[in-house]
Amino acid sequence: MARRNNSQGTPATAALTAAGVPFVLHPYTHDPSAASYGVEAAEALGIDPSRVFKTLMVDVEGRLAVGIVPVSGTLDLKAMAMALGAKKAAMADPAAAQRRTGYVLGGISPLGQRQPSPTVLDSSALGLETLLVSGGRRGLDIELAPADLVRLTDAVTAPIGSLAAGNLRA
Repeated sequence: MARRNNSQGTPATAALTAAGVPFVLHPYTHDPSAASYGVEAAEALGIDPSRVFKTLMVDVEGRLAVGIVPVSGTLDLKAMAMALGAKKAAMADPAAAQRRTGYVLGGISPLGQRQPSPTVLDSSALGLETLLVSGGRRGLDIELAPADLVRLTDAVTAPIGSLAAGNLRA
């Protein structure tokens, strides 16, 4: 995979470049009226939604964590909690998510976060050659190998995604 390094620099791209990880930037024009940032990215880029992953900040028994699931599905909060050895999880307060990561909602990347959090990547990613995650701002996705994402975020993998309209692979 080619490494494209241009004026799209974000903390996420800086982290990838510093680690020597190959990646491809996928910029697109963000529509502020889009109902779902992840689905918007998949549609704008013409990429299968099962390959485009969303980064969600979760409160797991009082500590923030990152769940990464395909935009074609939803995050199973109970499975997320279990993956981190807990019993309960809830979506994090948006303001807390932005403070913790240094990114705006709709642009939260699992890479280059201000304060890294425990991270869980949905196990469906392991069957993909590459996947896309937010590049650290709305209108920018990064394509990279799942193994590189796991290594750079120190993620564990677990089946934390739930089916949405039958699109998410188990």
